[in-house]
Amino acid sequence: MSSTGTTDHEAAGPRGARHERDTADRLLRAATRSGAHLIAEAASLVQGWAVLADPIAGAVYSTPAAAAADGVHAAAAPREHPHCTQRPAAGAVLVLAAAPTVPPGHACHVATTTAALLEVRGQRAAELRGEQMRLHTTLIRLLLAGHTAAVTETLGGNRLTHVTVYRLSGVDLPTAHEVLWRAVRPSLAPYADACTLMGRRDGELVVAELHHGGDDGRILRLVSRLSERHHLLAGMAGPLPLAEMPTAHSDAAAARHSATPDRRVVPADAVGASRLTPLLPTAPYSRWAGSVLRPLSPAHQHLLLVWLRTGSKPRAAAALGLSAGTVRARIRDLSRLLGADLEDATVRAHLLLALRAPAPAPGDHSNNNNNNNNNDSDSDHRSRRSRRSRSGSSPPGPPVPPDPARLESLPDGLLDTEAVRTWAIGLVGGLEPHLRIALACWLRHHARTAPAAAELHVHRTTLAGWLNRCAEHLARNLADATVRAEIHLALKATGTGPDDPAALPRRGGRTYRRL
Repeated sequence: MSSTGTTDHEAAGPRGARHERDTADRLLRAATRSGAHLIAEAASLVQGWAVLADPIAGAVYSTPAAAAADGVHAAAAPREHPHCTQRPAAGAVLVLAAAPTVPPGHACHVATTTAALLEVRGQRAAELRGEQMRLHTTLIRLLLAGHTAAVTETLGGNRLTHVTVYRLSGVDLPTAHEVLWRAVRPSLAPYADACTLMGRRDGELVVAELHHGGDDGRILRLVSRLSERHHLLAGMAGPLPLAEMPTAHSDAAAARHSATPDRRVVPADAVGASRLTPLLPTAPYSRWAGSVLRPLSPAHQHLLLVWLRTGSKPRAAAALGLSAGTVRARIRDLSRLLGADLEDATVRAHLLLALRAPAPAPGDHSNNNNNNNNNDSDSDHRSRRSRRSRSGSSPPGPPVPPDPARLESLPDGLLDTEAVRTWAIGLVGGLEPHLRIALACWLRHHARTAPAAAELHVHRTTLAGWLNRCAEHLARNLADATVRAEIHLALKATGTGPDDPAALPRRGGRTYRRL
């Protein structure tokens, strides 16, 4: 009697197919809920852990949360983690680590199905991305126009009181926008009392993080990684109250002009926060700055600060959202209001120093008032004595206010201290005479090479080479306007005489000789 037998593969075939269908159904149901549920279901099916790792954001989803670092490392170095199953998925990498008892074929099936469902979710999100990006840009424009209440009402976040703004520029901006969008996964519903808006305006990427007083640094980390990966330059400003969104917006643009490939994200607080200001005596420094800036409103001061940080009127206009003609006209008006030539390099350096001065301590005001009262009483006694000595003289007029501080010169004892002199020598000391003269001339011409070369009677290429050597010697970024202002003051503090182009060492014609 013969009997017909079946192989193990044939016997397990129907059950295996049924098991695969059940697996796919479970993953599909999880995918309809969210990406996090999908990753959690995949981890459950392989009885291990699952991570969706993004090159910018790191771990997008992780089950369990403790496996996030392992998933990111496995995605970055797949050869070092041969036990993990990996699949590309929606611009990221899906990493599965199955339990030893799970068959490899089942782990591969779960990984392939999960990656396919992530691709479907990503395509659906891409279809809606254009509309969402336009909505984000509109909300940013409303914030800049001052409609904060309307924006917070739209976002539904009553606790959104502050904003941190990033402004990024670079060649690969469209791709960077999509990458950051996918990494941040922005939503109009606040998550953990924070909401991120991003949009492209005027050839740059603007990211506004709305939060309650302070942020957790997540967006800053993402912007830093994005800037390095896509070679972008970024400025950061905030946190500031939501009503001061225009101020944060312009400050971020001013800070971006100080960014370099070595330091791609620059906070606005770091721009102009020089190594010189902490060395100045606080009380006289604050009093002088308060006297100089007394005619200016906060809006005037902000315009001047952005202009001095960016280094040019067109850049300041772009940062402030104004036309270049408007900025030029306002600066001319402020020049008349301050009674100073704002085109002079020394005046600009002094003005930036005044704008960065700390607020005077309350005791300084009281001391000033007491001194003023004593001075007034002494003058009253003197005036009464003079009236008694002069019979028939007319009563004196109102007291004449003291002359306001001037921007052309600093008060005695401000920069001529030992600490400031040591700082200045450490900064510009050791420069060869021809480099020092060329640098001083270039700074007087507001970093314009052509007029400085003409005054020095050297070729522009020669001057550019000298400036490169100055930058290497000083270890400073000469493209930063605030750095140039500091160097100008340091040259003034260490100069034994005027750095006159006529004193440039020469050996006939347009050449020079080393001393």
